[in-house]
Amino acid sequence: MLIEGQLVSPEGVTKGRIRFEEGIITAVGDLPGEPDTVYSDDCLIFAGMGDIHIHARDDVSEEQIYKEDFQTVSAAAIHGGIVQVADMPNNPAAPIDDESYAAKEEHLRQRDVPIQVTLYAGIGPGTKPLSRKVPYKAYMGPSVGDLFFKSLAQLDETLSAYRGCHVSFHCEDPELLDAAASAATHEERRPPECELSATKFALQMIEKYELIGKLCHYSVGEGIPLIREAREKGLPVTCEVTPHHLYYDDSDLTDENRGWMQMNPPLRKNADKLAMLDALREGTLDYIATDHAPHTKEENERGISGQPHLDTFAAFTTWLMAEQNFSPERIAEVCSANPGAFVNPFTAPKKFGRLEPGYVASVTVLNLSRSWTVKEKDLKTKCGWSPFAGVTFPGSVEAVYIEGKRQE
Repeated sequence: MLIEGQLVSPEGVTKGRIRFEEGIITAVGDLPGEPDTVYSDDCLIFAGMGDIHIHARDDVSEEQIYKEDFQTVSAAAIHGGIVQVADMPNNPAAPIDDESYAAKEEHLRQRDVPIQVTLYAGIGPGTKPLSRKVPYKAYMGPSVGDLFFKSLAQLDETLSAYRGCHVSFHCEDPELLDAAASAATHEERRPPECELSATKFALQMIEKYELIGKLCHYSVGEGIPLIREAREKGLPVTCEVTPHHLYYDDSDLTDENRGWMQMNPPLRKNADKLAMLDALREGTLDYIATDHAPHTKEENERGISGQPHLDTFAAFTTWLMAEQNFSPERIAEVCSANPGAFVNPFTAPKKFGRLEPGYVASVTVLNLSRSWTVKEKDLKTKCGWSPFAGVTFPGSVEAVYIEGKRQE
């Protein structure tokens, strides 16, 4: 297959062609032959976009597949322009050792989904690394599920066994969370101080145990200088930011929407939102990662935290380009190249994130001239709702190819 159009990489936008053969990109550039599809100059062709922080809610227990499963996650991802995801481990049957991780892998294989799904293993009190290379997630404080720590000292003790591993941190200090537990609102119960304290600790752990670190769903502006300083010291740390922390702030909360606008960490001040946008634009933040959390609306109204975002991922990036001064090159970096670089150590021989020979022939095509209004009836996520319902994004997904095949 041969496609033609505006090709976007972190290095630039060029008119060119891509050849797909047996699911792999074999050539890129001014190629001979009649293209199968020519995309207009209103469209941008990216290496397939990736979301490295989702909750598919599917595991061997199947206790939570009424919310989502790997098949509906795959459908929502493709609808949202995503070709690869990384699934978090806070399941009822958490993958925390070789046996439980292999069981979840086999469960995923049986689902037979077209997208790449990389599985995190969980780090909990007393766990040990797996015998093979996988990404890990450490929940410092309570989240959905029970895979978390009650103190930073307990986490330090456990991390001593994970020297040199890839560890992603949910940065909320469990002791400060406990101290704020009686506050009146969700935002006050998870204040910025919790994230700042946990950020400092996570950076200490990355240095102490030579971890390849990642900070998840960052939200507090005061923490950005800490991240910059750590990198100046040479620490290998990268950072995510979510669509909701880039688009909303606590001024958007009302008595009516407070339930389904609740997440961990919570929405912050407008100044924090602007700081996240600036940090993502200039390079301190590295990934747009949704923290896709497909609870039912009824569960959110009862106080369960999290929002679904897979269906709207790529359309959201058109808002960043059209209204927030993000270049296509920067979107290629934070949505394709960087997520690909994160998963590639675990997906070999497959490689994601670049429009280059040898990489998987999975691409995302955006149409910047065709707007899209989010309607819940069009969503593919099983939970059936979106915090962006009613929002019109300036662009939309034109096409998605998975291993060389256009998805319908």
